[in-house]
Amino acid sequence: MRRREAVSLEYLVRKAQQGDGNAFIELIETNKQQMYKVARSYLPDEADIADAIQDTVEAAYRTIGYLDQANYFRTWLVRILINKCIDIRRKKQKESPAEIFPDQGEVCRELMDCEFEELMSALDEKYRTVLLLYYGEGFKISEIAQLLEMEENTVKSRLSRGREKFRRIWTAQNAAT
Repeated sequence: MRRREAVSLEYLVRKAQQGDGNAFIELIETNKQQMYKVARSYLPDEADIADAIQDTVEAAYRTIGYLDQANYFRTWLVRILINKCIDIRRKKQKESPAEIFPDQGEVCRELMDCEFEELMSALDEKYRTVLLLYYGEGFKISEIAQLLEMEENTVKSRLSRGREKFRRIWTAQNAAT
C-alpha cells in the first residue's frame, strides 16, 4: 500500500471510530470489491454472498472501535468476512449438505462462460482462498497466515500446491479443447 493510501486509510478508520458514518461508508466502498471476491471464494450462491457481506458490514460497524491498529483495517475486515462465510456454510450444511457441496468435478453452472472463475472453483477451497488472497487481493503471506489463523509455512505450501493444481487443471482443460 502506498504511503498516501495508508495515511488516508488510517484517517478514515480513526474518523469511523469516532462515529463518522461517512468515513465508515467510504472504507466499505473502498473494500467492497475485495469483500465480494473473498466471499465468492467461499460461497457459490449470490444471496449468501450478499448476506455474508451485509453481516460483515454490520459487525464491522459495531466493533470498529475495538480495532487497535488502523493500518490492519483491511485484514480485520476480511477476517470478519471469512468467519461470516464459514457461519453461513455451516448453517447451510445442516440444512441440506448435498446442495451446498457439489461433487468435486462438477463446475458451477453460473460460471460456465468465465474460464478463470471456473478454474478457481475446481480447486479445493484451501488452495482457492490462499491464491485469491495472495494474487487477487495482494495480501502478503504473513497477512494471509494471520487472516486464516495458520502458520506462514502452511500458507507458502498451499500457494505452491495451489499454483501447481491450477496449472494442471488449466493444462487439462486446454488440451481437451
